[in-house]
Amino acid sequence: MSAQSSSKYGPLTVYLRAQRGAQVRMSFAEIERVLGGKLPPSAASHRAWWSNNPSNNVMTKAWLEAGFHSEQVDLSGRKLVFRRVRLAAPSPAGPTPKQDSSAEAPLFGWLRGTVVSTGDLTEPADPEWAKRIDDERQSAA
Repeated sequence: MSAQSSSKYGPLTVYLRAQRGAQVRMSFAEIERVLGGKLPPSAASHRAWWSNNPSNNVMTKAWLEAGFHSEQVDLSGRKLVFRRVRLAAPSPAGPTPKQDSSAEAPLFGWLRGTVVSTGDLTEPADPEWAKRIDDERQSAA
């Protein structure tokens, strides 16, 4: 049974799938609003409840199915971060919105568009050095 079809935690899967960012910061109260009910007492007192082990609890499967891992769990502050680790599997209601490739690997492509080439990148940076190498190759032949 998928987390989305399990009535209690399915709304969290739906909510996370709809998010565009690589991270979703949430308080426990915000999670409870999404779920329409209270988290179990163990969620507020046991950090292990928020582990990403799929056999941990039913709610873990909800965020894993949405393509997220939990991290930065702050029990005293009652908040955490869900970090996108992959695109979610398509939901029975339809495909998930297309995400950019940097969502899976936040550092991949982070300099994209910041370097502008003004010349031939195959040319040697030091023409004198290139001439010397060419001369050495010709005299060796």
